[in-house]
Amino acid sequence: MNMETHKKCCFIGHRDVEITQELKERIKNSVENLIINENVKVYLFGSKSDFNNLCHIVVTELKEKYPDIKRIGYTCRSEAIILESERDELEKFFSYLQKREVHLKGYEEEFEHKTKYTSGKASYIERNQAMIDDSDYCLFYYDENYLPPTRKYSKRSVGCYQPNSGTAAAYQYAKQKNKIIINFK
Repeated sequence: MNMETHKKCCFIGHRDVEITQELKERIKNSVENLIINENVKVYLFGSKSDFNNLCHIVVTELKEKYPDIKRIGYTCRSEAIILESERDELEKFFSYLQKREVHLKGYEEEFEHKTKYTSGKASYIERNQAMIDDSDYCLFYYDENYLPPTRKYSKRSVGCYQPNSGTAAAYQYAKQKNKIIINFK
């Protein structure tokens, strides 16, 4: 399959999202519509969010019906993905170590953007921008009223600050880039 002739879609959402069957169905219907009617065959995933995990589940389920779709994991520094070709062996290994059944998320490919190892603490911002740049469609779970949990300035600090939402930054970036945005909030 030539990836350049197919359209691409990325998923970006808040770390904590209330997962419901209704939300899963809405995502599934949207993704299936993109596959059938818009020729979107490549799906780009970041990490560390409930929304991203839910979307990965949906696309993986749809992959059984549409085997030509492709999942690509975009990674930040200190993150890694499991390639589909390695997943079975690693699941057996981790299941043995943890003495329980372990299921890992599989991808057909990993993409490392050029700043993966040089960007700082907020490398996920640059990773999200790379995903947006590479996508025709951006599926978001963005709530403009969402605030991430407050954080300490340092481990020994008594003071806290309100961090910015990475999803909000990505949403604004996608709007500036005139991407087709579907927001599930």
